[in-house]
Amino acid sequence: MTLFFENARLIDPETLTETAGNLVVDNGHIAAIGQMSAPPDARVIDCRGKYLAPGIVDIGVKIGEPGERHRESFRSAGLAAAAGGVTTLVARPDTTPCIDTPEILEFVTRRAQQAPVRIHHMAALTKNREGREMTELSFLLDAGALAFSDVTHVATDTKALSRALSYARSLGALVIMHPQEPGLSAGAAVTSGPFASLRGLPGVSPMAERIGLDRDLGLVEMTGVRYHADQITTQRALPALERGKENGLDISAGISIHHLTLNELDVGDYRTFFKFTPPLRSESDRMAMVEAVGQGLIDIICSMHTPADEESKRLPFEEASPGAVALETFIPAAMRLYHSGALSLPQLFRAMALNPAKRLNLPQGRLSEGAPADLVLFDPEAPFVLDRWTMQSKSKNTPFDGERMQGKVIATFVGGKQVHGPQTN
Repeated sequence: MTLFFENARLIDPETLTETAGNLVVDNGHIAAIGQMSAPPDARVIDCRGKYLAPGIVDIGVKIGEPGERHRESFRSAGLAAAAGGVTTLVARPDTTPCIDTPEILEFVTRRAQQAPVRIHHMAALTKNREGREMTELSFLLDAGALAFSDVTHVATDTKALSRALSYARSLGALVIMHPQEPGLSAGAAVTSGPFASLRGLPGVSPMAERIGLDRDLGLVEMTGVRYHADQITTQRALPALERGKENGLDISAGISIHHLTLNELDVGDYRTFFKFTPPLRSESDRMAMVEAVGQGLIDIICSMHTPADEESKRLPFEEASPGAVALETFIPAAMRLYHSGALSLPQLFRAMALNPAKRLNLPQGRLSEGAPADLVLFDPEAPFVLDRWTMQSKSKNTPFDGERMQGKVIATFVGGKQVHGPQTN
């Protein structure tokens, strides 16, 4: 089917522009952009001046299959993603069992085909994510792994890790690591400081992130591997990241939407929906991260969607599971940065769609002729109060429950097929 989007505000993250115009989709790809008329027999979609952007490419989504399907299934994650304007997911390997063999990777790849959005997978860098023995990286690449990561398990055997990175370099594989010094961060629930002391919660110094990043960048320099830091959340880590890029290392960095829109004070009276890994940071750190995204020093904004059941959150703060669901709240949370004037819509979609697609060598994330027609139509001004029980995710652990928010997804398209929103012209 040919689609014709008219009266749209087109967000182009490559040129960082926002223009009024029309867009034609044919055979699952963007065929034309401009002020043309509708082709014969095209389905006309009147955007009514709302915004049309590339669908979000989300790195680092936790899905419960295999082993924890009660928290999130591929189907529920796909429905939540479509409702949130996320058209491509890159799922994490921290499942039960973890994705560390080609057989498990092939199993989850088949299961993911039931989802309405595109789902790719990372695989574990080391067996059982224990940091001691590398996985069969070459076979996993052949089976479809887009990247390798042990997620939040930080390897302490640096020699074994360097071997794995060297082998990944020989394959041209991307390695995603969690910059954190594991000894300093062990048992921590919040960022250390006056607030942590006042609440009597175990804290971790922001220096733990900088120390972890310094080690990672040293290994990158030694091995030449393609490296992505899953989350940079502290101002003290930015100089090392900047030096690494200036020195020509093949590195990139990401941050979760929660660390850009919340701070340590949101924990309030031990609210476990605000417990994350790494923990929420100070307001000065948050502002520095927003500025780093605007400058392009931090390349990617991700959801770090981490579903958790009610039982794992209804615990004392130190014992509660970290993380939050974020696929459906991704755009409304990002609109907080837009409405505050901190980041423009093209800047946001550069970090949410274009940059992650480029880092993973995917054709998505672009609003240009020939690109896949993975699109999101949304209204950044639409107000609503979030009710977590109306969300598509099986788990409901969102920090935004009951919050007044702005920004609603009207419709989502994957390969030109509408996967969310009313089927109206």
